[in-house]
Amino acid sequence: MSRVRGAPCRACLALSAALAALLLLPLPRLPGPAPNTPAPGLPAATPGLPSIYLRPDDVFIAVKTTRKNHGPRLGLLLRTWISRARQQTFIFTDGDDPELRLQGGNHLINTNCSAVHTRQALCCKMSVEYDKFIESGRKWFCHVDDDNYVNPGVLMQLLSSFSPSQDVYLGRPSLDHPIEATERVPGGGTVTTVKFWFATGGAGFCLSRGLALKMSPWAGLGSFMSTAERVRLPDDCTVGYIVEGLLGAHLMRSSLFHSHLENLSRLPAHRVLQQVTLSYGGPENPYNVVNVAGTFSLQQDPTRFKSVHCLLYPETDWCPTQKQG
Repeated sequence: MSRVRGAPCRACLALSAALAALLLLPLPRLPGPAPNTPAPGLPAATPGLPSIYLRPDDVFIAVKTTRKNHGPRLGLLLRTWISRARQQTFIFTDGDDPELRLQGGNHLINTNCSAVHTRQALCCKMSVEYDKFIESGRKWFCHVDDDNYVNPGVLMQLLSSFSPSQDVYLGRPSLDHPIEATERVPGGGTVTTVKFWFATGGAGFCLSRGLALKMSPWAGLGSFMSTAERVRLPDDCTVGYIVEGLLGAHLMRSSLFHSHLENLSRLPAHRVLQQVTLSYGGPENPYNVVNVAGTFSLQQDPTRFKSVHCLLYPETDWCPTQKQG
């Protein structure tokens, strides 16, 4: 691999490698997918690869939200999938909320970032997410937005196909080509062009601890913000820049992650419950939702998240009782 532009000192990189060796449990090396090729769906679809046992607290799921979405939007997630993954899930917001604190406890984190939807504010939150993950000691970091439904069981099955000591960056690009950005090297005044793939944050993405530790010189202890300024791009793009543009690792594409940017109605109904993440359209496109049957009408459940949840967990106390045939 060629020398990285603007790389930190060799001592810094050596320290990162030492941290990786100390913090990671020894796990068997597994062959990963080729660069920029689809990642496996479920372990059963990957013959010959043993699954690695994961406990719920091996995975750190970061939900990015904002104070104005603490009501119905975040409430829907707390009532549905987060209720099944409380041990794994941490909510990152930008304002105090005593009522939400009662529900989230120390899993609710006020980033003290701006509530304005700018790239600087988004990168501020991602910087806090990254640092909290490293501090947690967990094996996998997964970022989602507050309009995502996460299927914890499928997520765990997918991650168990890989070793967290490998360089694993899983997600779904929103573009059909690498992004091209202008890179400004600090101090030198040098401006170059860099191309890389990135996983859209709106669909969610996951990073192994091994790769996350390698990212620390550019992402840790607040340095994510200054790295983002080098390319002047939002948080999810900056993650891709660090992984591909600086470290030379590669995005592993997975079709199991979904954002509101795609036509969700085209996802076959029989596959909806097999996905890692789902999303829904906003006010400008309220009918961009997954096509799934359920006892809730579209008016009662415009996002279809309640319907999905009741299909996955029919024993949930608020789910309508299914009529016996």
